[in-house]
Amino acid sequence: MKKSPSTRKRYNILTMIFITVVINYLDRTNISVAAFALRKDLEIDTIQMGYVFSAFGWFYACLQIPGGIIADKIKSRILYAFILAFWSIATLFQGLINSFAMLLGLRASIGIFEAPSYPINNLVVSRWFPESERASAIAIYTSGQFLGLAFLMPILTLIQDAFGWRGLFIISGIIGLVWAGIWYIFYRDPRDHKSVSESELDYIEKGGGLVGSKFKNEEKKAFSWNDFKQAFIYRKLWGIYIGQFCLGATTMFFLTWFPTYLVEFRGLEFIKSGYLASLPFLAAFIGVLLSGFTSDFLIKRGVSTEISRKAPIIIGMLLSISIIGANYTDDTFFIILFLAIAFFGTGLASIAWIFVSLIAPKENLGLVGGAFNFIGGLSGIVIPIVIGYLVKDGDFSPALIFIAAIAFLGFFSYTFLVGKVERIVPKNN
Repeated sequence: MKKSPSTRKRYNILTMIFITVVINYLDRTNISVAAFALRKDLEIDTIQMGYVFSAFGWFYACLQIPGGIIADKIKSRILYAFILAFWSIATLFQGLINSFAMLLGLRASIGIFEAPSYPINNLVVSRWFPESERASAIAIYTSGQFLGLAFLMPILTLIQDAFGWRGLFIISGIIGLVWAGIWYIFYRDPRDHKSVSESELDYIEKGGGLVGSKFKNEEKKAFSWNDFKQAFIYRKLWGIYIGQFCLGATTMFFLTWFPTYLVEFRGLEFIKSGYLASLPFLAAFIGVLLSGFTSDFLIKRGVSTEISRKAPIIIGMLLSISIIGANYTDDTFFIILFLAIAFFGTGLASIAWIFVSLIAPKENLGLVGGAFNFIGGLSGIVIPIVIGYLVKDGDFSPALIFIAAIAFLGFFSYTFLVGKVERIVPKNN
């Protein structure tokens, strides 16, 4: 029987990542709540709004690989505080704009500064958690985007109702600036954390956690273009890359066009739409936690890695296809039910980051995480624009068919492209 470590500081760190993810998605998603009123004030049509929604994704996706490389080289304490502060400033400034061009630029700048965030999240969890607890840890911090938005959607609609869409952006930005300071003050990597016990460090390290060297002055391996090549020459990596794009397609619908779908296409009142919009996010939250804890439970019971890690993702992708069911009913209950099932499936599949920590070369975790999030992030560019064109005549039905088709592609990718789950040993040519 393994001796329990005398401290559990890793859970404090996980709580910090969770809160950071909530703020991350608050600043990505408040635009979807503001969109209905903002479009009227700035006279923006659906096609232009598609480009606004997409602007975040342009730089967010393109900077994932550089962001991953930077995350490997700069301490997470410093880098995360820096990018959090600057994306929060950009969020706040959205409350001061008066043109389409300014809005487009600020959304792009948020994408720039949020780019390294998920590679940092994955690095922090890989350092602080043994492999047997990692899916649960990833599920918990990933659930922040869903639980946070499930409760924030009604709150955001009430804030906007009270202070307008400008007040919504300003309040969101202030929250992020405060948290950037808190992160810098309290976060440390395992070997730099003064109150973590040696028994907890040993527990993490023996379980496969990358706690870092015991020697402070050890030099990090310099980046080379061969490292870059390693991120793109393996089929199993392409399997998770494509799968992440498909997972992002469903997520981007809910993060951008979903409130507009409820208000404009389904004719719901704005305040009521905020409460109903929270239900699919709550379903996704349940899905991601169920996925993570079930996956780790199966691992501990000796079930193969292929089944324990892949099954939630494959089942989740299949459930996401159910979004198409909303096209065949006008009953609000069943519309929300189909959308909730689809987003529950997205939640199940959202532990996909576990594959980065399990199969990426140890020296390039940040780089592979960046590539993974780069291709996933392309959905943030493509999906909002495509939907903007598909719904220009006011009909969302083609958009839901499109999302369902992409979800099926994700099922195919994880089923047939991702092979045995084992860490890649780089080919040094």
